[in-house]
Parts: sequence; structure tokens; C-alpha cells
Amino acid sequence: MEFSHNPVLLEECIAGLAIRPDGIYVDGTLGRAGHAQAIAARLTTGRLICIDRDQAALDVAAERFAGCHVQVTLVHGNFSALDRLLEDLNLPAVDGMLFDLGVSSPQLDDATRGFSYQNDAPLDMRMDQSDTLTARTIVNQWPLEALRDILLRYGEERYAHAIASAIVHARGQAPIETTLQLAGIIRSAMPPQALREKQHPAKRSFQAIRIAVNDELTAVDQMLQAAVPRLRPGGRLCVISFHSLEDRLVKNALATFAKGCTCPPDFPVCVCGKKPQVKLITRKPMAASAEEVARNPRARSAKLRIAEKCTEYLE
Repeated sequence: MEFSHNPVLLEECIAGLAIRPDGIYVDGTLGRAGHAQAIAARLTTGRLICIDRDQAALDVAAERFAGCHVQVTLVHGNFSALDRLLEDLNLPAVDGMLFDLGVSSPQLDDATRGFSYQNDAPLDMRMDQSDTLTARTIVNQWPLEALRDILLRYGEERYAHAIASAIVHARGQAPIETTLQLAGIIRSAMPPQALREKQHPAKRSFQAIRIAVNDELTAVDQMLQAAVPRLRPGGRLCVISFHSLEDRLVKNALATFAKGCTCPPDFPVCVCGKKPQVKLITRKPMAASAEEVARNPRARSAKLRIAEKCTEYLE
């Protein structure tokens, strides 16, 4: 499969990583390898670790990095297991990490993967096709309350109850098998004013089901808790998010690492002894320029946050 190259916020990420030519870097969401190739191009004696839960991305990257001038290690795994993955590589610490969250462009572009509400395909939505839970299972087997909850929590869908009820009613007649079938059910459950909105009526629901299939928010939280301790002093962490749930997780986790002390505000002195582990390079997230959005509309909602491991912090 041929993929075009539109890595989001590429220049901002490369600048944010402050790459050392002899450093060790992690691209925890390899995707189509656009960010990874840019990192590798700036290394001389350094090393690049590329992680992805989608074997298809690793297969393409193996061809792209054939004959690369630096050591590139491709790892099949979920970044939620970052600590174990780096332990397996005997890497106690690295100089920088980049995570581009959410579904990757190749997964969206490959209609057979079932991520898109605009192309007909079996209900799948698995980022890692060796996983067992699929969108079909959620849509056809999860109870009404569970469906409503994920639509509310992960999709922030105002019409969650109506949509969940329509899904349960439809699957009572016959199993829901395809993406366009599901998108039609969602559309039928929404009031006329919702159908006049600019975005597709199924967008929020598909996002919610995808997040549930891949347990994405849990994975992001686990990754953040592992990434900061694995950075060398002065090492940089760059995280790109695409919706408010992801960005809130990243913002809050980095703020906690940057704060250090957890004593109540009315304590006259610190008794917990906790020190800041990172300093925030970006107090507010960076967004794509108008020029980038014009080239790549998927960059419109991207937000980049950057943190640096404190040089005085000791494990």
C-alpha cells in the first residue's frame, strides 16, 4: 500500500525534540513513518525506536528504513506497555519521545479496516488486528447502558441515549455488520437540527466506539506515566492529540509531573518531598498553521504539548 506523507506538526515536533545526533529517540506511534524519517535524518550515531500496534505500519516501515544510515528498531506493541518494551530493549532511559495519538492516516484511508463512516466495510476498528475485541462485538453485544456510556464519555455525543437505543433496536432485527449500516442507524436516531451540522452525524459515535475497541485513553494514561521516568535529564517528550479527551489527559499528566509537591495548599512547608520531574516547554498547546491545515485538513484539530525532563531530577 502506498501512503502519502503528511506528518502533522512535523517542524514543531522536530524542533520540540531538540534532537542530539548521537541520542536515542522513540517514535511511539510510527504510523506511516513521516515523523520517524525526519528524526532519523537528524541522527548520526544515534538510535531510533519505532513502536506501533499495527503490524501493517511496521511492514511498510521496514522497507522505508532499509539501508538507513542509523540504527532503527521496529517494535510491534502498544505504547501502553512502554516501560516493558524499553526494558526488553535494555534501554533504561532515552533522549526524546514522540507520540502522535489516535487513529493513523493509513488506518483511516484503508476502507477495509472499518474506521471510516464514509466507506462500507466490516465493523472492525482494531488498531492491532491481533486483538479480539472489534466494533462489531461492541455494537451487537454490549448492553444499552454500556453503549450509551461510551457514546457520552468517549464521543461527547449529545444524542447518546437515542443512538444507543436505535442500535439496540436495529440489532434486534438483524446483526449490524458494516460501517455504512451503522452510520445509517446513527443518522436515523438524530434530530433534523443535528443533521444540519457541518460534521458527519456519525463522527462522534464512530470516535467513541473506536476508542472503546482500542482502550485508547487507558493506553495514553499508562504511556504518560511510563514516558517521563524513562527520559534522561534534559530529554524531551512531545505528544500530539486530536480531541479534547486526549488533550485533557496529556495536559493534566504533564501538569502533575511539573508540579512536584502534592502537599495541601495550606501546609506552611512541603512534607511530601516530591520535586518537579519536568518543565513545561509549551504552557498552551501548539496548533497547526493555516498553511498546514490547507495542505492537510486532518491537522486542523491537532494539539502539540512538549515537556522537558528536569536536569536536577534524580530517579
